[in-house]
Amino acid sequence: MATTAPQGTLRQRSVAGSKKNKDGASSDVELDKLVKAANQRPKAVSENDHRIAFFIITIVAFITRFWGISHPNEVVFDEVHFGKFASYYLEKTYFFDVHPPFGKLLFAFVGWLVGFDGHFHFENIGDSYIANKVPYVAFRSLPALLGALTVSMVYLIMWESGYSLPACILAAGLVLLDNAHIGQTRLILLDATLVFAMACSLLCYIKFYKLRHEPFSRKWWKWLILTGFALSCDISTKYVGLFAFITIGSAVVIELWDLLDIKRPGGALTLAQFGKHFAARAFGLIFLPFLFYLFWFQVHFTILTRSGPGDDFMTPEFQETLSDNIMLSNAITIDYYDTISIKHKETKAYLHSHPERYPLRYDDGRVSSQGQQVTGYPFNDTNNYWQILPAGADDKQLNRHIKNHDLIRLRHVVTDTILLSHDVASPYFPTNQEFTTVSLADAYGDRAADTLFEVRIEHGKPNQEWKTISGHFKLIHNPSKVAMWTHTKPLPEWAFKQQEINGNKQIAPSSNVWLVEDISSLPADHPRRAKVAKKVKTLPFLRKWFELQRSMFWHNNQLTASHPYASLPYSWPFLLRGVSFWTQNDTRQQIYFLGNPIGWWIASSVLAIYAGIILADQFSLRRGMDALDHRSRSRLYNSTGFFFLAWATHYFPFYVMGRQLFLHHYLPAHLASALVTGALVEFIFSQDAVEHEVVHQAAKAGKKSQTPKHHLTARERFAGQSLFGSWVATGVILTLVAAGWYFFLPLTYGYPGLTVEQVIRRKWLGYDLHFAK
Repeated sequence: MATTAPQGTLRQRSVAGSKKNKDGASSDVELDKLVKAANQRPKAVSENDHRIAFFIITIVAFITRFWGISHPNEVVFDEVHFGKFASYYLEKTYFFDVHPPFGKLLFAFVGWLVGFDGHFHFENIGDSYIANKVPYVAFRSLPALLGALTVSMVYLIMWESGYSLPACILAAGLVLLDNAHIGQTRLILLDATLVFAMACSLLCYIKFYKLRHEPFSRKWWKWLILTGFALSCDISTKYVGLFAFITIGSAVVIELWDLLDIKRPGGALTLAQFGKHFAARAFGLIFLPFLFYLFWFQVHFTILTRSGPGDDFMTPEFQETLSDNIMLSNAITIDYYDTISIKHKETKAYLHSHPERYPLRYDDGRVSSQGQQVTGYPFNDTNNYWQILPAGADDKQLNRHIKNHDLIRLRHVVTDTILLSHDVASPYFPTNQEFTTVSLADAYGDRAADTLFEVRIEHGKPNQEWKTISGHFKLIHNPSKVAMWTHTKPLPEWAFKQQEINGNKQIAPSSNVWLVEDISSLPADHPRRAKVAKKVKTLPFLRKWFELQRSMFWHNNQLTASHPYASLPYSWPFLLRGVSFWTQNDTRQQIYFLGNPIGWWIASSVLAIYAGIILADQFSLRRGMDALDHRSRSRLYNSTGFFFLAWATHYFPFYVMGRQLFLHHYLPAHLASALVTGALVEFIFSQDAVEHEVVHQAAKAGKKSQTPKHHLTARERFAGQSLFGSWVATGVILTLVAAGWYFFLPLTYGYPGLTVEQVIRRKWLGYDLHFAK
């Protein structure tokens, strides 16, 4: 066997250098010659071609992201949210959002740098930036910068992984010329930060992994910590950044499993040494990222000190830490015999009653008590008034404050009846108790126990006074211990489609929380309404953080309403639909968020091809046919497999999510599919130099190589081999992708305007594009 063997023959041999001579002995002499030749072969270390390509691609990335970034000069799509949040930061006004603060803090930092004071709140799509003197180009420049650098990160990931020049150009080109990545990074949106952080985490981990033969060195620690920081920035932008933790975490678990192997090539580790490796990775990839994550929330709380639109999402204790809070100034202590209106915290419906009765039978055949209806009503009404009576019938003492855990009765003022709950199924929930009212005679007679309710103040202390607005509470039925609860599904016509009120056996959920909005029996000039200056309170950071986390997770899970541009995960790899961001009828211009169909379809096809190759290889190995050389299989499973893992972990979890989903959720997975595409095109069209497999087989035979162990560059891997096939494949693919990018360019950049015929030509898969009149 000679080193000039035709390219491709090596993959067809099961073991290089294992031919038998006529006597059946191994060709050790021939193997020795090949090993010697491999060791003596000069190593080309210059990578100027990579540097030149990297520079050119980075420049083009900046051009594609910044070109025409000032258009349109009005609010587009979700800029109404993230631009508004930046303004709130600059005004120090508390707001609530389901996403962590890092990405929004970056926008606020940009606004601060350019002197923006937050006066414009991005209220409506189409509001003019020019008329309102908003430095919107500066805001948009942040995601454009990160979007351009993401293309550079993709190139660096491939370069650091040892891939050839055409493979690097192809992977970076698929992101460079992708209309979805461009469109999402030219507006005031969070996804540019998310995708950039995800790409950085992959690059940093690859740099860290390449130093596995130098554990605990300064560089090893540097890239471990940088990996953790990138992961933290990812999850601190959006919670889907958790998928990057799964990607890196899976790779780390595999790495640790290999380190535990007593037969590992580098020698067995003691359990103490393995424990050190495990602790270092836990510190760098779990503990430090969590600290960084907490840090951004600390910054968030430090800046937002004034009361704002986010107050209602937080508990009264939290709201009292904000200055100018209405809760601090308007809260009034509630007394017995006050007449109040009670509002549900989540649905904003008032506790309401009217003379109409529950029907004898419900639609499902169940029987009711035919008692007076108690419902939830969304508007102010005299039927929302309830007088608070003490538990004792003879208790007539006035001016006595109600305190936490006190037992009370509620008298409906208009019908002069007492609120009651009993062991009768509610209209919609057979497991929940019905709420109704009974006469005063029954309330203080046979039904007395069923009319007693406990006021349980949220996070309340013993003897804490019950107050309006701030005194969030649960009304617990004393005998049965169910909590008064409502939901948004309207009752039938017999209840005027108002909300159902019933007794919930699950007391813990926050959906059982109510508040007293006002004391209607208290005159406006009553001394109890006098506003007394109150000091802003403080809460420990972790308590505020835990409360905000709970609220963020809960509201994120509630984003289940339908949306005209929502899509399901199965449609994303095939690019079945996009999202309309902005339209302008007069100029026939529109921005339609859509990926480059050609690029997406190629990348999705390559993913399927990769899976097919792996299955075929496993099948052939089962049948005793070794069709791949060691280095090709190692790269296919480890490097390309890592990219495929990144795609899978950023894609498949969306199938189990119940919230609204959109095409932009696929962008991190699409980036990973571009990496797989570049890697697999190289695998198919190129071949590593033969001597590297020879050295591997020699090592298996016990013959040591004189070449020091290091990560092979692409030049070393393909020394003496032709990359013509890879160049041709890359050229063809990128030519097609560039054509697709140019064809859909007017929909990405918002100009020039398109005629009806031109729009129809771009409805490839029935995309719901806008037809200007």
